[in-house]
Amino acid sequence: MTVKELPQEPLEIGLTGGIGSGKSTVSAGLKDRGAVVIDADVIVRELQEPGKPVFEKMVKRWGEKILSAEGGLNRQAVADIVFKDTDELLALNEIVHPLVREEIARLRDQYASGTAPIILDIPLLVESGYEDLDGIIVVDLMSEEAVRRLVAYRGFSEEDANNRISNQVIREERIEKADFVIDNNADLVSLGEEIDRAWNWIEGLST
Repeated sequence: MTVKELPQEPLEIGLTGGIGSGKSTVSAGLKDRGAVVIDADVIVRELQEPGKPVFEKMVKRWGEKILSAEGGLNRQAVADIVFKDTDELLALNEIVHPLVREEIARLRDQYASGTAPIILDIPLLVESGYEDLDGIIVVDLMSEEAVRRLVAYRGFSEEDANNRISNQVIREERIEKADFVIDNNADLVSLGEEIDRAWNWIEGLST
């Protein structure tokens, strides 16, 4: 009697990095190479749209001062509150994270029947305690350079950039959890080569 082989589940790889690290560029590069990407930032933005539960809970806690003139969420106003007060940041996480995890779980189930590697692009991957993954990729960038890029290219004030970085897990702890580290301290050409290395590593896991 021939034993029928069960279909192999796709690899699930966590992708993380501090703010300003270039994680979104890496995520897009891995998608271009054939991966499926589940982007936690995109999920958060969808859940924070007017009328959605996360939006309603945030307005209930912080009031209309966190709204834009158009009635949507003023993300900078929220950042000015939560990244200067640990208790407020904890409150935001308690509102956002459970529903984000539910949506990530739903998408993981949705893509589980495919063969493409699934990239879980989650900024707070280390802090969130995801353990059931086939590997973790960390995009690494020196904190000083991250601040410089946030100010130069994304319009952050230096104070805001430093506040956000100081509220994340430290670089050393993030790297300690990594199975593969992408160095983004150079230019975009070098980053492309690093993404190629990461893709080769991912493909090697399935052999």
